[in-house]
Formats: sequence, structure tokens, C-alpha cells
Amino acid sequence: MRVVIAGGHGKIARLLLRELAGRGDTAVGLIRNPDHAADLTAVGAQPVLADLERVGVDELAGHLAGADAVVHADGAGPGSGAARKDTVDRAAAVLLADAAQRAGVRRYLLVSSMGVEDAPRPGTDEVFAAYLRAKKAAEDDVTGRDLDWTVLRPGRLTDDPPTGRVTLERRVPRGAVTRADVAGVLVALLDAPATAGLVLELVNGDTPVAEAVTTATR
Repeated sequence: MRVVIAGGHGKIARLLLRELAGRGDTAVGLIRNPDHAADLTAVGAQPVLADLERVGVDELAGHLAGADAVVHADGAGPGSGAARKDTVDRAAAVLLADAAQRAGVRRYLLVSSMGVEDAPRPGTDEVFAAYLRAKKAAEDDVTGRDLDWTVLRPGRLTDDPPTGRVTLERRVPRGAVTRADVAGVLVALLDAPATAGLVLELVNGDTPVAEAVTTATR
């Protein structure tokens, strides 16, 4: 399987690229900074320079040619302002969907966030509120397309070691999940075409990843 991941140098993306490459898939990471290429090569991935805030849809579609799936794991990251939450967390996801359709790639996984459907709590930081609005707008766009999309909404992300056990359902109580377990769930979703059309929330729990993904389709 050939999988192209937007936001290829992000923490979740690098874990995902490593897992895919480790099992023999062709893992391609889209990056903005050429200095990050070596980090992707080190995990067995193919780096492709494509800044989703600047690249055109035709050029991006060319990078997606021959892919079996695309994953939007991009994000503006900490320290960025509200404007970049929109250009990266929303607009880049939309652009990737445009390019996927142009390239004939149907499978699209969108990494979103828990909390996007809830009104911001009193005192919520405006930049974080902008992040949630951008993620929800990306979901609204992608889920309205003729694509085999799956939306994954992780809870609070941690860098703890993977547990291999999660709670994955349409709605789950707020909680944390390791980035490594998010990557593991993404791999399992790529292997489960029956999850197309689902919006799933994810936290660490008691169910093995493979079982959780199978159960989510019922």
C-alpha cells in the first residue's frame, strides 16, 4: 500500500510513517522544510517537499498519483496564531481533499480533535478556540465529499509509550491518548475499509487496537 501523509514531520506522522514502512508499505511524507527530509528517511519513509500553504492543487495531485490512501495529520502546532490554524488545520485539509479527488485517491483519513462539536468552555484561549473551529470546518468539508473518508478525533495527546489499548467510538468521555497509539489506530483504519464514513473519537482504554477498530464498524 502506498500512503501519503500531510504534515509528515509531525510527531504522529513520523510514528505512522515508521509503522507503515516497517511492515513494507510505501510511506510518503509531505514536508515544508527540506531540512526535515533526513528525519523521514531515517524511519524508512520517502520525503516529498510540498508546503500545503503554498502548493497548487495540480502539483499536489501529482505527488498523490498512485497512492492508495492519504492522511491529513498536519497542524500549525504550538506557538502559531489563529490565522495559521485556519490555513493549516482547515485549508490544507481541504486542499489535500481537492488533490486526492483530482488524483483519483478515494481513501482519506483526517486527524481531527475531540471537542470540535462542543462550544468552547468559558475562558478558553482564543487560539485554541480557533484551532477547534478550523478542525471542525475541515471535517465539514471532507465529510461532504465523495471520498472514502474516516475522521479520527484523538483526545489529549501524550508522548507516553504505546499501550496498544484504546477506546474508539463515535463519542467517548474526555481523556488522553498516546501519539503512538493514535498512529497504531490510523494503521488499523487504513486496513479497515469498512470504517469509511465514520467519525470516531479516541482515548486510551482497555480494548486492543485491532478489536476496537473492528467493533467500531458494527
